[in-house]
Amino acid sequence: MAKSDIEIAQEAKLLPITEVAKKAGLKPEQLELYGNHKAKVDIHAFKDAPMKGKLVLVTAINPTPAGEGKTT
Repeated sequence: MAKSDIEIAQEAKLLPITEVAKKAGLKPEQLELYGNHKAKVDIHAFKDAPMKGKLVLVTAINPTPAGEGKTT
């Protein structure tokens, strides 16, 4: 039987965001840390880097206690 998405996610070992950023060529001063696993990246961090990727936008809608949707 194949594992569910949640089972796979729960087995994943999270790396510190500073380690992920280092592998991406970012300096610590280009990060705004939000704990050990999240960070915002300075908008100018990749201005001189070659364009090798694609922009992926992700959104979600969660219901609030009043029942309306809240986009995150």
